Amino acid sequence: MKSRKRIIHLLIGPLLFALLCVCLPHSVFTEFETRAAVGTIIWMAYWWVTGPVDYAVTAFLPIALNAIFRMTDMSSVISNYADETILLLLGASIISVMWENTGLDKRIAITFLRLIGSSLRTQLVFWFMLAAVLSAVLPNAVVCATITPIAVAMLKYIGMDDIKNNKTASKILLTIAYATGLGGLASPLGGAMNLVTVDYIQKITGKEYMYSSWVVRFLPIMIVLILINILFTIRDVKRTEMLGGSKEYFVARYKELEPMSYEEKAALILFVLATVLAFTRQLYQGILPGLKPAYVFIICAIVSFLLTNKKGERIMVWKNVQGKIIWGLMYIFAGGLAAGTLINKSGAAEALGEYISKLDMKGGFVTVFIILTVTLLMSDVTSNTATAAVAMPLVISITQGCGLNPIPYVYVASVGVNLSYMLPTSIRAIPVGYGLSPKYMFKEGWKITVLIIVIMSIVCALLLKYWPAFSTV
Repeated sequence: MKSRKRIIHLLIGPLLFALLCVCLPHSVFTEFETRAAVGTIIWMAYWWVTGPVDYAVTAFLPIALNAIFRMTDMSSVISNYADETILLLLGASIISVMWENTGLDKRIAITFLRLIGSSLRTQLVFWFMLAAVLSAVLPNAVVCATITPIAVAMLKYIGMDDIKNNKTASKILLTIAYATGLGGLASPLGGAMNLVTVDYIQKITGKEYMYSSWVVRFLPIMIVLILINILFTIRDVKRTEMLGGSKEYFVARYKELEPMSYEEKAALILFVLATVLAFTRQLYQGILPGLKPAYVFIICAIVSFLLTNKKGERIMVWKNVQGKIIWGLMYIFAGGLAAGTLINKSGAAEALGEYISKLDMKGGFVTVFIILTVTLLMSDVTSNTATAAVAMPLVISITQGCGLNPIPYVYVASVGVNLSYMLPTSIRAIPVGYGLSPKYMFKEGWKITVLIIVIMSIVCALLLKYWPAFSTV
């Protein structure tokens, strides 16, 4: 980026912050802290999209601005930079370095290309469905953190090291981000945001909510969303577009591989062990309640430094490993969490909710459209779970105040809570940490966001009107 252009982008960020602090309607955001929180989000979004500084540097803005303007208690902001998910990402990153040190990354890449083929369309559909299916029953951060390095290993093998400037590589990582977010909507097990929703439904009805009811009611929505996402992703991909060579070429390269070495086996076992333990936590959490997925990955990362090869040499040495760890990934993720904390703790989210509650909503398409739009955009600037915690009680109080059955509108809000596409916050920070450009994410994200809001508003309004089960538990 040219020096003059960079300086302009640098100045526009704080200018937007100042304008929002002054110009946001005081009748809605009555406190300066709430306006400053919104201004912080916009400043971060602008710098992430335009990139006048490193993305990780932008991630520290919540700390700097909160220190000056005191929007909320600093400890609640700082804690995001040591969040459990940050440790999970650190552990996964160290294990990925072990792949590179042992040559396992090359073997994994050739294996995936041999099995899936090199058609870009096929690759995109495969990664989407894999991430979406796993995210339906597992935490989406864990799914994204384990699948993304595998995809990156494949891309690097075929020469796509510069993901930021490679449209094909960027599209694959963006597809994984979309799918891990969408997959969580399929069942209550897809993430903490859905469990928050289930808790509110149980409070409304006064009885236990069956998870099978969620799956049935969201099935038609999931079918439509999967089709929209896949068609949007492959819309500009030609049938003849390939990744590297033909499938036959990668089959031949696979046959040329040497037998798996001891070091490769050790790297693979650690990855599989960490992944399986993270994905099956419910089987042992009663015995080891403290062994959460984040700590499983950290333990396996520690073990990687204890192993030696057949010559007695350590496979992993911190001095050599630290330069290969993707530190920016963790800071970008933490910055998104911190921004969400500012929005929620400052009262900005609550102020917006109170304003919406005063709108004369009478149910039907307009109400569905407003709920979807607000929850989806909130999920883009804060975590899905935080959005659910703020949005669900508001949706319930608004609909009950209007004399409406709140259940279908809670379902509608769940769609918005689970979906977000534009900014590198929450799980979308993971592919950005591996090289995906936030500018590309925003460029594609706003298009699919508009598409999703319009189509889902129509679909949910039709389900509300013509499918009685959508209004029950």
